[in-house]
Amino acid sequence: MDEFQALLQAIQRLFNIQCNNYKEDYIKRRLASRMNSRHIATYKEYREFLLQNKDEHEALKNALTINVTKFFRDPPVYDCLRSEIIPPILREKKKLRLWSAGCSSGEEPYSYAIMLHDMTTIIKDVDWMIIATDIDETILKKAKEGIYEKSALEFVTESQLRRHFRHRDDGRYEIKPHIREKVKFQHHDLMSGVPVSRYLDIISCRNVTIYFSDKQKNDLVRMIHQGLNPGGFYVMGMSEFLSREVEHLFSPYRPLQKIFVRKDTA
Repeated sequence: MDEFQALLQAIQRLFNIQCNNYKEDYIKRRLASRMNSRHIATYKEYREFLLQNKDEHEALKNALTINVTKFFRDPPVYDCLRSEIIPPILREKKKLRLWSAGCSSGEEPYSYAIMLHDMTTIIKDVDWMIIATDIDETILKKAKEGIYEKSALEFVTESQLRRHFRHRDDGRYEIKPHIREKVKFQHHDLMSGVPVSRYLDIISCRNVTIYFSDKQKNDLVRMIHQGLNPGGFYVMGMSEFLSREVEHLFSPYRPLQKIFVRKDTA
C-alpha cells in the first residue's frame, strides 16, 4: 500500500469519511493545504502527525467537507420555488415535505423555512416540514445553534432579518425559535444509497456532487429519485448537471435554475 492510500485509510477510520467517494485530485488539493500549513512534505509524515495530534482532526475534517454558503444563495432558484413550485403543492395537498441534503451549517434549510413561513401566512391551514441532513456531526451542531455572521445574510431582506433573526451582542445573528423548530436536523450519508425519507415533494441537494466521482454522482441521483413523490422536484447546484446515465429519471423544469421534475420509470 502506498503512502497516499495509507493516509486515506487513516482518515476513513478517524472521521468515517469515505474518501473513495471523492475525486482524487480534490482530496489531494485539500490535503496539500493542510500539509503546507503544518510544514509537512510527505503523506507518510502527515499520517503520523494526524494520528498523534488530535488538534489537527477538526482542521482536516473541515478542509475535506467545507461548503461555504449563504442564506438564499442563487436568489432566482428561490424565486422560482416561491412563485411557481410551492404554491400549487400547498394548495392541492395542504402539506409539503422538503429535504435539504448536504445542508452544511444550515443556511439553506433555514432559507427554505423562512420562505415557507412567510408563504403560509398567505396560504392558510397547511402543514410543512423540512428535513436537513449532513454527514458531519460537528457542522450539524453548528446548524442547530443557528448563529451566523452578517456576511451570510447578504440576500436576506431587512424585513426577514427583523422578523426571523435576533441580533446578538457579539454582532452575529441568531435564528429565532419559530424558524429553528421547523427544521429537523439529522445525520445522513448521501453515499448510503438510502434516502432519509420517501414521498418527498422537494429534494434540494446543491453544490455537493461537485466533489463526487461520476459513479457516485449517478448513484446519488438514483437515490434522490427514490426519495421523491411522482412529480416531485429535484433542485441541483448551479454548476451541477445530470449525466446521460441518469437524465432519463428527470425532466427539466427550469434548466437555468437547475430544477428538475421526477419522472416515473418502469
